[in-house]
Amino acid sequence: MSLPDAQTRPALFLDRDGVLNKDPGYVHRWEDFHWIPGARDAVAAFNRAGWWVFVVTNQSGVGRGYYGEDDVVALHARMSESLAEAGGHIDAFYYCPQHPDATVEAYRHPDPPDRKPNPGMILRALREHPVDVARSIMVGDKDADMEAARRAGIRGLKFPSDNLMDFLEKELVPA
Repeated sequence: MSLPDAQTRPALFLDRDGVLNKDPGYVHRWEDFHWIPGARDAVAAFNRAGWWVFVVTNQSGVGRGYYGEDDVVALHARMSESLAEAGGHIDAFYYCPQHPDATVEAYRHPDPPDRKPNPGMILRALREHPVDVARSIMVGDKDADMEAARRAGIRGLKFPSDNLMDFLEKELVPA
């Protein structure tokens, strides 16, 4: 599944809303974005340890017409700026705007392959980066995140929404 003949390293796959930021619903503007305690520290720590760090996030608000893909991209850019201030970075953001009940026709799909619990976003990251699948983990706050991890062959950890660094500290080992 990973790129052949490349030095692999483990990946930390992170759901966005509810794991990296507080989730009041359909967060798409920076002024509504609030980091979960320990989130920036966790990303920076895994970066320093040599892990890939990917965000995999369902964004049905696009398909529902609440905001556009440009809003998602802009929010991810602001997240990246804020992470850089803390010494961290996301290696790639993956998001799925499709939804079975999308009001925007272009985003309506009966079973979007990238929408968790389907593993499409994780599988795309595995194709695009030399990932050590056996040592990788997916952190999410919903059963759909855990199912996507299972389907992709990645160990899933369900985050209880308190402090991400405290939650992941025992998982932090050098790549």
